[in-house]
Amino acid sequence: MSDVPPPPASAPPPLPPSGPGYYVTPVGRPPESIGGAFYSIGLTILLTIVTLSVWAYLWTYRTSEDLKRYNGDGLGGVLGIVILFVFSPVLFFTIPNEIKNLYQRAGQESPISAVWGLWILLPLIGWIVWYVKVQRSLNSFWLSAGSRPA
Repeated sequence: MSDVPPPPASAPPPLPPSGPGYYVTPVGRPPESIGGAFYSIGLTILLTIVTLSVWAYLWTYRTSEDLKRYNGDGLGGVLGIVILFVFSPVLFFTIPNEIKNLYQRAGQESPISAVWGLWILLPLIGWIVWYVKVQRSLNSFWLSAGSRPA
């Protein structure tokens, strides 16, 4: 019997990029297949207020891009920004619909649907209720999909 040392342990995969939220990577999937960003709801609302809604554009881009990357279809980040800039109420319906599709593809019941966009009828408070429910749904999905904080 020879004294052959065991093979070296492989290094953990590099962490995906992070921002005000942090990305989650589904277990067993390579880091380049990032599931989506997990955002703190309070921090995002605060950033939207402090940046005079500039953060809302970044959130829309990243959320739409994450959904498209994970689902393989959807608006994507650029089209999401264009819609937000041209006629933002459409996003109140399309983002929840893409989240519903996300849940359905995973065989789960979605906590929201396109009808959730009707919250736009209550300016400010409705928008906050909409965002909280949407972000909670996204955060829950990324975690239930076997993701882990990066």
